[in-house]
Amino acid sequence: MAALAGAAAVAAPLQVPGVKQLATGSSSSSSGSVRSAVPRKLGSDILGKQITATPRGMQAASQNVRPRSVEVRAVATEAPTKMSRVVQWEQGKRLQTQTTTIAADTTTIRSLDWDRDRFDIEFGLLKGTTYNSYLIRGADKVALIDASHEKFRELYLSALKSEIDFKDIDYIVANHTEPDHSGLIRDLIELAPNVTVVGSKVCIQFLQNLVLKPFKSLVAQPGKPLDLGGGHELEFIMAPNLHWPDTMFTFDKGTGVMFTCDAFGSHYCSEAVYDEDLSELEPHYRFYYDCLMKPNSRSVLTALRKVASAGWEFSEIAVGHGPLLRYNVPELTLKYEQWSKAAIEKQKSSIAVLYVSDYGYSDRLSQCIARGITKAGAGVEMMDLKAADTQELVECIGRNAAVVLMMPPTQGPAAAAVAPLLAGIKAKQSVLLCESYGGDDEPVDTLLRKFSDLGVKMPIEPLRIKEAPTEATYQLFEEAGTDMGQNLTQKAVREETRRSMPLAVAKAIARVSGGLYVVTATKGSSKGAMIASWVSQASFKPLGITIAVAKDRAIESLMQVGDSFVLNCLEEGNFAPLMKHFLKRFPPGADRFEGIDWSPGANGSPVLAGALAFLECTVVSRMETNDHWITYAEVTAGRVAKPEGRTASHHRKLGDYY
Repeated sequence: MAALAGAAAVAAPLQVPGVKQLATGSSSSSSGSVRSAVPRKLGSDILGKQITATPRGMQAASQNVRPRSVEVRAVATEAPTKMSRVVQWEQGKRLQTQTTTIAADTTTIRSLDWDRDRFDIEFGLLKGTTYNSYLIRGADKVALIDASHEKFRELYLSALKSEIDFKDIDYIVANHTEPDHSGLIRDLIELAPNVTVVGSKVCIQFLQNLVLKPFKSLVAQPGKPLDLGGGHELEFIMAPNLHWPDTMFTFDKGTGVMFTCDAFGSHYCSEAVYDEDLSELEPHYRFYYDCLMKPNSRSVLTALRKVASAGWEFSEIAVGHGPLLRYNVPELTLKYEQWSKAAIEKQKSSIAVLYVSDYGYSDRLSQCIARGITKAGAGVEMMDLKAADTQELVECIGRNAAVVLMMPPTQGPAAAAVAPLLAGIKAKQSVLLCESYGGDDEPVDTLLRKFSDLGVKMPIEPLRIKEAPTEATYQLFEEAGTDMGQNLTQKAVREETRRSMPLAVAKAIARVSGGLYVVTATKGSSKGAMIASWVSQASFKPLGITIAVAKDRAIESLMQVGDSFVLNCLEEGNFAPLMKHFLKRFPPGADRFEGIDWSPGANGSPVLAGALAFLECTVVSRMETNDHWITYAEVTAGRVAKPEGRTASHHRKLGDYY
């Protein structure tokens, strides 16, 4: 992600040799311009290195790429949009729907959750989120692709009813059954009793447990399209673990639109239907990937290969969250490939995370642990115990160095997976046991004794939950995941760093000195802190600084774009107590500020009483390096506590350590 990147300029419609420009309606966009959309394969090695003809972000995936002559199938003009009234939900949070045409015979109903500030694995949302649903009217049949969150029941059903009579809906295609996409499927089945639900085999099984009444269903299969008539032929590929085992992608050959639900999405709510402002969207797109997709990076690459093998050429990606992708498809899909390959290449070891997708907080907490593991450079293999068979589970345990087990319920198929887990685990592997807070968890202490009897290592105490998870709970689980990952990777990473840096260079770069600081941050009930020395002023106007934050730092999750923090300057000759305290290795979830005198700054982050000076800052952008994020932040306030004091300096003998 490039730091401080400017927004791309709006280009004129691009004329491509051999491309027929189609316009199926008048434009009502604010600029009044007509934008083209060209079917394409993804701009990547996996998907054929195709170039795209788009008005934004004209970049090829390689120097050898050449334009292809293809026919435009998507709507080339921006259609009018219909906005519903705004409804106040819990704590005054605003809900609204947006309806517009995105392709021939294809409408989206976007449920705009303007003020949602937590989601899924409970990472913070700065721009809310959306839940996107799609209606395709074929000549013979009508299909609804995905639904919405149940909090939008009145708004969504009203918007859908204004588009079509419920009884005229023939199919509900469920790409994924997580409640934010399937929460209203039960209502739709009651309103359209003859409808057939289409999904993966696992999806249909999940929905049967959700709906709890008989309904018509059809298991989607690759190579067996669903013909809606009028050229709208839906094809399917299975994309498990993106990010549930039930996920699939759907492609409409008639319009060239690919429907991917969670994949390629972002938690970003605005009236912009498409990815028009890439510089604004990209940080949210990356954070979404890191939280939800990076733990499943192998599954990402597998899905991309399947798309390539299927020969899908598409003009848009109709995602489940955030803006639809039309103007930057090659760049954004290529990033998924590059990020996933990089994650796999850096893996020194891997950890199996076993969870139950629809039980208690198992899914959300397991994703927190997975994110923590990947921050430490270890790989993750997610497995839903409800959907996995015994052989898959045994093989998964065998190829991973450690196992995280979210407690399953005491009854059902997930509980039956405990026996093969105990049979397959080896003494050299380590295990972390975590409660799921589902109301019927398998007792932790019973399993703890069984693993101990097998000689299995328990590097971290079991994570127990006594109340509904809060931000602090999710921070605890992420930090535990990071600790698990570091236990496996830290030694190898240090050795690799030393080997990669010639001694003469290591001595020279150590002469680049820095100060000593404590960075503190707060988000909700989560607090973090770290010692920093790689800090520098970066700009005068606006006044800005940069801080290098290691990717496996716990505080990194509290320093995303838009977050606030405090830079506390340590005083020369008086820094030892604070430095010693904050250099300690804290156990997961520990209070970094216990025994430290501090007060909240104007932005809520801790200002240390023993600091020489402090700056309050807001993160504006981040630039990624191999092992650090270079965080650029604007200074919003500051004060010197001891005018006569000097900032402590930090000198090293070698530059291959801090």
